[in-house]
Amino acid sequence: MKTTTARRRSLVTAALMAPAAIWLFVFLVLPFVAMLVFAFGERAPEGGYMPAFTLAQFTSLPSRAAAFWNTLMLAPIGAFICLVVAYPVAYYLALRADRRYRLLLVSLVIVPFWTSLLVRTYAWMYILGSRGIPNLLALVGLDDVRLINTPFAVLVGIVYGYLPLMIMPIYVSLEKLDRRLIDASSDLGARPVTTFFKVTLPLSLPGVMTGVALVTILLLGEYLIPQLLGGGKVFFIGNALVDLFLQSRNWPFGSAIAVTLVVVVVVVLTAAMRIAWRIAGTRQVDLL
Repeated sequence: MKTTTARRRSLVTAALMAPAAIWLFVFLVLPFVAMLVFAFGERAPEGGYMPAFTLAQFTSLPSRAAAFWNTLMLAPIGAFICLVVAYPVAYYLALRADRRYRLLLVSLVIVPFWTSLLVRTYAWMYILGSRGIPNLLALVGLDDVRLINTPFAVLVGIVYGYLPLMIMPIYVSLEKLDRRLIDASSDLGARPVTTFFKVTLPLSLPGVMTGVALVTILLLGEYLIPQLLGGGKVFFIGNALVDLFLQSRNWPFGSAIAVTLVVVVVVVLTAAMRIAWRIAGTRQVDLL
């Protein structure tokens, strides 16, 4: 009887997971396999892919070193700035805001997603352009200040565009936090700062790592913000891939870049998540 029940539960679980598994296999696994095959091929004379087995595409990766450098530097920096800004906001919403207004405040965080990222980025192009902030600075004697088409402009667009994605996981993690642990820490004589670093921060670390991973992964494939706010001077890997696949039609080289980026991201994020979960798990056991 128990065996039959277990089998039924397994079949139900498999049936519930099947649609998502099929979706991921068709739209994630198969495209990655195709890119992997293309990466070892050659560019056809008229562009596209020509079957071959060569490592020439991978040996040419240094020619796109600037795109890799910008992506692997600005994406983590942007994610870190989002974290620094998002954590106090999430902390206030989860632990300090009045419950009567909490839903309203959380809704205000999500409101920017109601507007297209393209429209919001164009707004920042005006704000950072010659008619925006530089024009105001010129009125007080600060001439020739250039903000648009710089790494700074790209970081501003990144933080503005992805900040809500950092706030929400941290907010959820803090909102589920058992406040009795905070009260117990205070009753035992710990200062607020000590309570934060010994109790609140460790217990919210899973939400922090989820937000960091989510924002970083999306930024590594970002195209729109560097294209518009970087003005073609701050290239991300996404911009390089668009150029290789759609303009120069060098599919093997573009696939090699994409495969390399995926491997680097998987290795780095896996190591970071394991370290974070180990730290969070150890702290939780000690507290309980």
